[in-house]
Amino acid sequence: MLQLDSHPTGRHFLQIPGPSPVPDRILRAMSLPTIDHRGPEFGALGRQVLGGIRKIFKTQHPVIIYPASGTGAWEAALSNTLSPGDHVLMYETGHFASLWQKMATRLGISTEFLAFDGTDDELPQAPGWRRGVQAELIEARLRKDTGKKIKAVCVVHNETSTGVTSDIASVRRAIDAAGHPALLMVDSISGLASADFRHDEWGVDVTISGSQKGLMLPPGISFNAISPRALEAMKSARLPRAFWAWDEIVEMNKDGYWPYTPNTNLLYGLSEALDMILDEGLDNVFARHQRWAAGVRAAVNAWGLPIQCADPAVYSPVLTGVITPEGVDADAVRRLIHQRFDLSLGTGLGKLKGRMFRMGHLGDSNDLTLVAMVAGVEMGLKLSGVKLAGSGVQASMDYFAGHVAPAALQKAA
Repeated sequence: MLQLDSHPTGRHFLQIPGPSPVPDRILRAMSLPTIDHRGPEFGALGRQVLGGIRKIFKTQHPVIIYPASGTGAWEAALSNTLSPGDHVLMYETGHFASLWQKMATRLGISTEFLAFDGTDDELPQAPGWRRGVQAELIEARLRKDTGKKIKAVCVVHNETSTGVTSDIASVRRAIDAAGHPALLMVDSISGLASADFRHDEWGVDVTISGSQKGLMLPPGISFNAISPRALEAMKSARLPRAFWAWDEIVEMNKDGYWPYTPNTNLLYGLSEALDMILDEGLDNVFARHQRWAAGVRAAVNAWGLPIQCADPAVYSPVLTGVITPEGVDADAVRRLIHQRFDLSLGTGLGKLKGRMFRMGHLGDSNDLTLVAMVAGVEMGLKLSGVKLAGSGVQASMDYFAGHVAPAALQKAA
């Protein structure tokens, strides 16, 4: 048995941008006895979660649930809609957009990577990793594709590596303005249930997501929300697929079952998470995350450190990236904070490694959780020799005290 002899007292502060802290209510639901995945009780559970998750995606169309990570859902989206050699247009907003592009190439898909057309003095090695998708670049490229060889446009909604949320509705408008038939595929693994997302209204053909972010579950469930156009594309797609194939799953889902053994106890947790989110109301959930994010950004601004996202219009409600001063190893700061204060922060990924860390504000959190996170980071920065302009802790406390949560107002009434 794994020995955790060095585990400190109190709760660990898991403030990475996913997996997010799991509420006790969901953990208790997952502890229920495992049931027969071919029996009537499971069929009822299956129908319940399949109906509920459509409300989260804001779609009337099928949502596929896989016992897999978000990486599996990436592959499912590509393999169900494309054929070997198909050309797809992808947009580089950060590390996860890059990983999705790498996967597509390995599957035998021809990829074209668009990126921010500009420079950045703060991070010259990755200027596009501080901004969202520029829809006008997508429109211009599609207009040049007179032969309609581009089969899909793939973008990331909330780029977890950078703390940037892109405007998906503008991407759909760009595709429509170009009069192009390309499918629109969106990774909302970290955005779903934390940031506003509208699968049907925004004309998304395939949305990819996972359980371990805004849904507040452990890793192990991933999703494909699929449009009628995507289902039609599946009929002619020739990339190999078996486990990921939509057709068998959609058919068996009609009765609440799957063509393989599903992760029963995680589905118990998903059912509980859906109840929690829908009872609160999606708009309230989104407003809560925006408020948390603003309180954390107030701290970063008080420290005088640059926020990874350079455009305030697309700040992520899920996480905030912090750029450390030149010559300060962000990973060393992060390790010190973990060792001294039992606080986990997200590391810089890919082109950003060593230059930034990520503060998560999602999942089972509240104002005091986030003030404690800010305090741990502030102590760690000072111990690392980083000169701070002011107290982020005080700025965060002032923000939360001055911007009362709607739930607190309701209790006071």
